[in-house]
Amino acid sequence: MTTLGVRRSVVVVGLIAFLLVVLAALLATGCGNSGDLPSAGGSGSDGKKVGLSGAGATFPEPLYLEWIGEFMQIDTGTEINYQGIGSGGGIQQFTLGTVDFGATDAPMTDQEIQAAEEKSGAHVLHIPTVLGAVVVVYNLGDTQGLKLDPEVLSGIFLGEITNWQDPKIIALNESANLPDRQIQVVHRSDSSGTTSIFTGYLSAVSETWQAEVGSGKDVRWPVGIGGQGNDGSAAVIQQQEGSIGYVEFSYAQETGLPTMSLKNADGEFVSPSLESTAAAGVGARIPEDLRFSLSNSQTAGAYPIVGATWILAYDSMEDQGKAEALKGFLRWAIEKGDARAKELQYAPIAGSLEEKALAKIDAIGSS
Repeated sequence: MTTLGVRRSVVVVGLIAFLLVVLAALLATGCGNSGDLPSAGGSGSDGKKVGLSGAGATFPEPLYLEWIGEFMQIDTGTEINYQGIGSGGGIQQFTLGTVDFGATDAPMTDQEIQAAEEKSGAHVLHIPTVLGAVVVVYNLGDTQGLKLDPEVLSGIFLGEITNWQDPKIIALNESANLPDRQIQVVHRSDSSGTTSIFTGYLSAVSETWQAEVGSGKDVRWPVGIGGQGNDGSAAVIQQQEGSIGYVEFSYAQETGLPTMSLKNADGEFVSPSLESTAAAGVGARIPEDLRFSLSNSQTAGAYPIVGATWILAYDSMEDQGKAEALKGFLRWAIEKGDARAKELQYAPIAGSLEEKALAKIDAIGSS
C-alpha cells in the first residue's frame, strides 16, 4: 500500500481491524478455544482487549499507521490508536500522561525529561524505530532535477536569495530552465521534529544560520509561510508555484513533488533514497540513552538531512497489561516491520542500534 493509501483509508483500515477482532472473539466464544488466536502478549488478564494510545511526530506517521494495522491483526487482544500531532505535541501529551506513549523526531531535552520524570515518577526511555530523510521539495511546474549546496540552501531560507534566477542557483543548475520568479519559502507552523532535523542541518552547515536562527522544534523563521504537519506543508507547496520547503521523504513521494539533490559533507550531490538514508547511519556515534544526531553525515553516499525517530515510553507503567502490550508491539515493529518500512522509504535500524533499542523495549515494566 502506498503512503497515500494509508492516508485515505485509515478509517477503513480501523473498521476492518475492529470487525476482525469482533469476528475472532465470536469464533473464540463459540469454539471455546481462544488459544488458537495469535498473540504478542497484549491481552489483559481478564481476557479483555488492551487499549494503547500514542501521539506525536508526523514524520513516521505513515509507517506507524501501517505497523499498527498489521499488528492488530496479529494480536487481536490489543487496540492501538496513534495521532500525528507533531513532535512537540507528542512530548507534551506524553509528559501530561494523556497518552501511553509519545513519538518524536527530536530527542527530549534534559529539561523535558526532568519534567516528565518528576510528574510520572518513572524514567523516560528513547526507543529509535527507523531513520528517515527530510527532503527539500519545490514547485516549479515542469522544472525538475535541481540541486543545491549548503550555502545556497541556507541563503534561500535566510531570505538572502529570493529569485529562482539568482546567479548562485543558476551556477549549480546551468542546464535547467529556471523561471524569473520570486521564491516562496514554506516551513512548518507547528512544533516539529522534522523542523528540528532540518534546522539542525542548517545550523551545522551555516554559521550565519546558527547565529541568527539556530535549531529546534520551533524557530523564528526569517521568511516564509507555515504549514501544519508534513502533509500540510506539502499541500501548501503544491498550491504555491515558485515555492520551496521541507518534508519527510514519504510525503514527497505521496504528492509527487520533486526533490532537490543536495551536496553532502563528502562533496557529492546526493538524491534522497532508501540507500542514501541508510548510509547516513553508518559509523554514527550512539550514546547509551540513544539520543543521537545524524545531521550532515561524513559517510560517502549519505544524504545530508537524515534523522531518527523515537518512541517515548516509561520504564514503569501503572497498568501491567498496557506495559506488556506496548512491549509486544514495539518488539514486533523492530523485528518484523522492516519490509513495510523499506516500502515507505524509511531505513530500518540494524546491528548494535537495533540491539540497544530492543534492550530499551525490554526495560518497559509496570509499577
